Amino acid sequence: MRTLLLLLSLLATPLTAAEYRIETLADELNHPWGLVELPNGELLVGERRGRLLRLNADGSRTPIEGLPDIAGGGQGGLLDLALHPDFTDNLWLYFSYSQPGPGGAATAVARAKLTGNRLIDTQILFEQYPKTTGSAHFGSRLAFDPQDYLFITTGERYHSRDMAQQLDNHLGKIIRLHDDGRVPKDNPFVDRPYALPAIWSYGHRNIQGAAIHPRSGVLWAHEHGPRGGDEVNIIKPGANYGWPVVTFGREYSGGAIGQGSHHPQMEDPIWVWVPSIAPSGMLFYTGSQFPQWQDSLFIGALKGRKLVRLTLNGEQVTEEQHLLEEPGFRIRTLLQARDGGIYVLTDERNGKLLKLMAPASPEG
Repeated sequence: MRTLLLLLSLLATPLTAAEYRIETLADELNHPWGLVELPNGELLVGERRGRLLRLNADGSRTPIEGLPDIAGGGQGGLLDLALHPDFTDNLWLYFSYSQPGPGGAATAVARAKLTGNRLIDTQILFEQYPKTTGSAHFGSRLAFDPQDYLFITTGERYHSRDMAQQLDNHLGKIIRLHDDGRVPKDNPFVDRPYALPAIWSYGHRNIQGAAIHPRSGVLWAHEHGPRGGDEVNIIKPGANYGWPVVTFGREYSGGAIGQGSHHPQMEDPIWVWVPSIAPSGMLFYTGSQFPQWQDSLFIGALKGRKLVRLTLNGEQVTEEQHLLEEPGFRIRTLLQARDGGIYVLTDERNGKLLKLMAPASPEG
């Protein structure tokens, strides 16, 4: 099965630009990472260097003050953004970031109330344990499910990859919390000795894409492989996703990793990329502008410099198609707009906010 998935992932059909048009909404964004759309239609964009911006309706930009100390550099910085499902009533903005501290840095998640152009009442909800040196593999995506549980994806911090298989730490794990940071009583490892109770799944490498399936309400995620072996996974509570015991990837030096690509007690991915596309950002499309894309899974590609659309039949991928191969941006983040368009953030020093829209109707 895994070999078949691998072969299928190499077969891709390009989409023609006639199926969509592209608007550039903003440029000169410094490695933008997180993106949310406010109820009034304005956008918040987080730059990895630790700056949060409001993109106003008139095209101007306003800095948002009140972020905590952030460990910038490498893959670290200000990462994902998410609005509370009842944001209109409570104004909670959630954000993940690389948190400095004794021992190095680690992924953390906080929430704060957005009041005007300032964050107030900041609460730290999650601090990855332990902090380690290095500036790679922080993750991180945030996703709320229909019951308002908050999922947090992390990385294994690269040099600590074996810890992804251990339950006494948060490295290479997906975390599940209540919206206020409390650990749910039905998390899978709450009653296991020496396990950290916030863990939902483990054996992950570096997850930079996560989304809730619109029909099942189940979390899906993708993660970076090393040299090959990027994966799409359906996340199950308590499940082990194999890293670094099983992988389709290889060491950057070319050597083998672990025990192969399958283990009977570990979850198989539903889709794999070899060579790597370096996936980032994830979106199930449910909008009205592109009815032909309903229920498709969209994934950005950093190394691959394109937008990938996966056609699904239940939990199976039946086709892969590519968009935005020209001009070939590093795609970091995806967000479905309230009007059914698709926002795309490009990860560049001069990053752009693009919007995919339905083709203009012919005149007459």
